[in-house]
Amino acid sequence: MRAKKWIALLLAGVTLAVLAATASGRPAETNALNRTSEEVTITFWNGFTGPDRPALEALVNKFNAANRGKIKIDMSIMPWDVFFQKLLPSWASGKGPHLVGFDAAQMPQYADKGVLAPLDDLYSKGLQKSKLVASSVNAGRWNGKYYSVPMNFTTLLLYWNKSMFKAAGVKGPPKTWAQWQQAAVKLTIDKNKDGKPEQYGYAIADHATIPMWPILLWGNGGDVVSADGKRPMLGSAASIAAVDQWAKLVIDKKISPVGLAGADADNLFLSKKAAMEVVGPWMTTGFKKAGIDFGLAMVPKGPKRQVTLGTSVHYAVGARTNSETKTAIYKWITFWNSKPSQISWALGSGFPPTRTDIPASAFEKNPYVADFARFAGQSQFYLRNVKNFSQVNGNVFESSIQRILNKKGSTRDVLTKASKQLEPLLK
Repeated sequence: MRAKKWIALLLAGVTLAVLAATASGRPAETNALNRTSEEVTITFWNGFTGPDRPALEALVNKFNAANRGKIKIDMSIMPWDVFFQKLLPSWASGKGPHLVGFDAAQMPQYADKGVLAPLDDLYSKGLQKSKLVASSVNAGRWNGKYYSVPMNFTTLLLYWNKSMFKAAGVKGPPKTWAQWQQAAVKLTIDKNKDGKPEQYGYAIADHATIPMWPILLWGNGGDVVSADGKRPMLGSAASIAAVDQWAKLVIDKKISPVGLAGADADNLFLSKKAAMEVVGPWMTTGFKKAGIDFGLAMVPKGPKRQVTLGTSVHYAVGARTNSETKTAIYKWITFWNSKPSQISWALGSGFPPTRTDIPASAFEKNPYVADFARFAGQSQFYLRNVKNFSQVNGNVFESSIQRILNKKGSTRDVLTKASKQLEPLLK
């Protein structure tokens, strides 16, 4: 789900602009129920087409079996780009789903259009907010109300190739930025001195990726926008200093290729051509199958903070879903976020649980789950309060990083200009 989800985020920005006209005003009625006797049918759309699909399907089947004759989840799984192309038109025509699962970063765009139902009362009807990862819960809040709630959650961690570290005489994993940067330089090997290393110290993507660069800004006390989503921060001294420091390592020391998409960065680590990458749990299986002796560690501590990215798929409900169907949906979401369900989900998908009260011992069959869950409290969500996510991320931030890495302007000039570009997008 990793690359598909974030590529879909970029595609969705274009799609939403085209489709907004067809969904102007309040959406059409979406609460028609397919009934068998007194059974309530919940139509549920999501994009879990990857290896985590069987774990999701197993829990849906378990819930349906336990609620036979009362509630039935009718789930449709489709690629993320198809999902976003269909969603607004389906709601506008009155044939859309009652329940959706999409990246939490998408929620503000839809909530702002009035197509989502507020879910504040869910937290008073069985779902214990205090037991869930706080950063994920907060990602569901827009203009003072909750419009989405956690479906899954994960952090990103530093993957490091133990064999490469040993061969280079580097004691890993790095714990501070200074150690991280020194290791990245030492692990970059260009045997024939042609400017194209045979081995890179750190594979960092600059587009079509789970956000990697924002973590570096956060570690230095900077950001792309303020926490409330209202002010640009790319032009701040902390942001400029962080980008400049790491960009120089990429440009001058060649620690990473320029122009990597997320899948490219994954493949470099997978093919043993990069010694480090910051990415999520979805890559553990592939790296293991490739025979890589890797370790996992928290993202090294920056000058100001030690922080990593938190990312989450959330549940959201169509605005015109009636109260009976909404009650049934609440029962499903509460079941999904229960301890037994989250243990099952985590072991089946490799994602850490949405809950913080499950001990690591519950994940002995997949110890990587506990690794990613351990640092939930040090996670931050990217562009949490920004409805124009795709424009801010793709059109401004990622394009600015690419300009800097391709030496089309100084870091200060590029980010100062980008900060100005962000102002109308944040209003």
